Amino acid sequence: MTDLREGRDPDLPGRLLTIERDALIPLLRDRPAADFALPVPACPGWTVRDVLAHCAAVLSRVVERRFEKGVFSPEANDRDIAERAAWTDGQVVDELERGMTEAGAVLARGDGRLDAVALGEWVHAGDVREVLGAPGAYAGAGLPYALDLLARYTRVLDHVPLHADLDELDEPLRLGAVAPGAPPARYIGDAPTLVRLYSGRSVDGRGYELAGATAVELNVFG
Repeated sequence: MTDLREGRDPDLPGRLLTIERDALIPLLRDRPAADFALPVPACPGWTVRDVLAHCAAVLSRVVERRFEKGVFSPEANDRDIAERAAWTDGQVVDELERGMTEAGAVLARGDGRLDAVALGEWVHAGDVREVLGAPGAYAGAGLPYALDLLARYTRVLDHVPLHADLDELDEPLRLGAVAPGAPPARYIGDAPTLVRLYSGRSVDGRGYELAGATAVELNVFG
């Protein structure tokens, strides 16, 4: 496994969370209650509110350093959502805003093991944006920082080696483990579609080329 501190920018997760906070929270404040009840196809069985409650709970755990056994399991996620069932939508958004504001400093002081939390929060924000028909799903101002986190996370995981020729970048983005003696997989297309592939989101109707790996192999979130 790659050294967690190798090439790490400790401020990167917080930067991504702050950028997404400034875009997402005002969007949520203006939405009617019915929008919070919309289903989220990327998270079967969850509504917009459930996704936001999950994200808020995860960030609160990071800030408060509450990591009991099985803390990020599906069962724990469901318990976190259930614990917030009596909250107003505004209270859920308040907790999410606090978490996105405060978690970055905690992550920066850590050893890098939880840096991917910021990436997961950003992806979930994309899930919500897509359901609400808002621009910036898996894109927007946070995209360059998300790509940096994704590249590093896949290296830490010794994931499938891949060179991505992205429409948005002049140089290829290298993801995953170093594979001496074997060519890496190759992706050609836009960055939001690459994020969708790595996060297991739908790429139906999106144009891209992928050789040497399958979409299932790229998914880092399971």
